[in-house]
Amino acid sequence: MIIKRDFYINGAWVPPITPRDLEVIDPSTEEPCAIISLGSEADTNAAVAAAKAAFPAWAATDPAVRRDVVVKILQQYELRLEELAHAIAIEMGAPIDMARSSQAPCLPWHATNFLTAFDAMEWVRPLGPHAPNDRIALEPIGVVGLITPWNWPMNQIALKAIPAILAGCTCVLKPSEESPLNAILFAEFCHDAGLPPGVFNLVNGDGPGVGAVLSSHPDVEMISFTGSTRAGRAISAAAAQTLKRVTLELGGKGANVIFADADDKAVERGVRHMMNNSGQSCNAPSRMLVERPVYDRAVEIAAQVADSIKVGSAHEPGKHIGPVVNKRQWEQIQAYIQKGIDEGARLVAGGPGLPEGFNRGFYVKPTVFADVVPGMTIEKEEIFGPVLSIIPFDTEEDAVRIANDTPYGLTNYVQSQDGARRNRMARRLRSGMVEMNGKSRGAGSPFGGVKASGRAREGGHWGLEEFLEVKAISGWDSDQA
Repeated sequence: MIIKRDFYINGAWVPPITPRDLEVIDPSTEEPCAIISLGSEADTNAAVAAAKAAFPAWAATDPAVRRDVVVKILQQYELRLEELAHAIAIEMGAPIDMARSSQAPCLPWHATNFLTAFDAMEWVRPLGPHAPNDRIALEPIGVVGLITPWNWPMNQIALKAIPAILAGCTCVLKPSEESPLNAILFAEFCHDAGLPPGVFNLVNGDGPGVGAVLSSHPDVEMISFTGSTRAGRAISAAAAQTLKRVTLELGGKGANVIFADADDKAVERGVRHMMNNSGQSCNAPSRMLVERPVYDRAVEIAAQVADSIKVGSAHEPGKHIGPVVNKRQWEQIQAYIQKGIDEGARLVAGGPGLPEGFNRGFYVKPTVFADVVPGMTIEKEEIFGPVLSIIPFDTEEDAVRIANDTPYGLTNYVQSQDGARRNRMARRLRSGMVEMNGKSRGAGSPFGGVKASGRAREGGHWGLEEFLEVKAISGWDSDQA
């Protein structure tokens, strides 16, 4: 068992002021895999004070120095990739091969994209030729609180901590108490990379504890949060009292619109995307909208693909999905599956209960419902598990109406060989991202949504700008450096 009770504050590992232990459960086995401490208000205040004290010097540091530190963080990652992948597999259930190939490498992927955007930043730039003595300056916002989830833990740390550090901010990270081990490793990367004390601080804890203190703390200028829409509302309300900036990346209920002229692999691609990470992705294509002429065949393919997806331990190599993160999540997903059955959706793959051969571990059968009617619970609410709803549609107008009829607006998907139709759909779908014909977004593309999915834009230069203030200056002496 890994035992780590200390917090990383002001460049050192320090014991909690008021110790309160929590077992971290391995979802593959239901056994404890680590013991951490949950931070108190006093611990959080100490971390914020360290970040506040470090801010003036770090904000004034030459950008080249900040860049060099991030490069050194990446060097630490390369030295400890295997350790990081194992931590993610143990704590949140990503199969080890996936943890190696997809989960852990989120750090270098995002950091490299941020460095590319950073190199193109103009920290002080002219307003325009009409105002030769006006300048626009970009300056770090200050101390930022970073609150990250368990489902793609290193992905979200990379999308928040790296741009904050590059921007010249100092930060306090509260990772999910479900997946704290990767965050502890990241803190070690920062320390061994030579990041000055106080620039990055880590306090483990839960939302009502550390998260609430950060959200309302008068010395925290910004909260960057990824998690549930419910928690995002609570954070926004708490943060309003101190008028801090809040960026939210929340839930989703993505529509994957498959037209009759879609390519032969569109349905299979959609099912596998949905089941990836055991369905625990906010941008999962959880609603498959299929044009009626190909609907029956699509349902048949979807069921076959779901039945072919293996479920297994995160500790075992291979192409399978692992467990969901904890018992509460497992029970919630089971309740949704039963609700789908009770409300009349047609179960064509999977279903309630543990997969065959399992008597412990939080494993869920890859499940597909057909004949789902808009308004059903499984069509409206984010399940956050490997459960797909298939809905028929007749016209393009019909597809747009169904896809947009949701409080969420993170990612939608379109499958069609008609380029004009794809372009129309991309503009009409109400979401922060649209991916078509299996094409992923390019390096540096922003990640974020609209409506109840929040309005953060993480990644690339948009992700850097979230941590920067814009200052307008007149009377600039252009003859001076």
